[in-house]
Amino acid sequence: MDESSVESGGAVDLPLEACLALEPDGSRIAQARHLAAAFLTTVADSGIAVAADTVQIVQLIVSELVTNARKYAPGPALLHLRVTGPLLQVEIHDSNPVAPTAKAPDPNRVGQHGLEIIAALAHALTVEQTPDGKRITADILLYSVAA
Repeated sequence: MDESSVESGGAVDLPLEACLALEPDGSRIAQARHLAAAFLTTVADSGIAVAADTVQIVQLIVSELVTNARKYAPGPALLHLRVTGPLLQVEIHDSNPVAPTAKAPDPNRVGQHGLEIIAALAHALTVEQTPDGKRITADILLYSVAA
């Protein structure tokens, strides 16, 4: 199985991590969403606070990232989830070196809003070139920090 188990040396030792190798045919998109939800359950069970709406936000971000990786990158891709402090890092590594770009606002455009959605929901979004393609990382706050 391509899923890794959550790695942790203790109840809340960081980082907690999970990975999923993604098939080129897009057959793992639903599995990636399920992995994200199960991972966040494990995080919460480890004693780390997870806001009620975080699971749905993470599943949407995972779905957008995995769908785009499978749509635009012909080779292997890897989903990596990692908790570091109050953040969940959702990383997708794919074989397409071209960085995604947000399209200009257009109320008549149907679709192609994924990057806008991710940028609006994530605390931070980064795109890095790698020797074999690119890595997109969305940092999501696990819980709101009171001011």
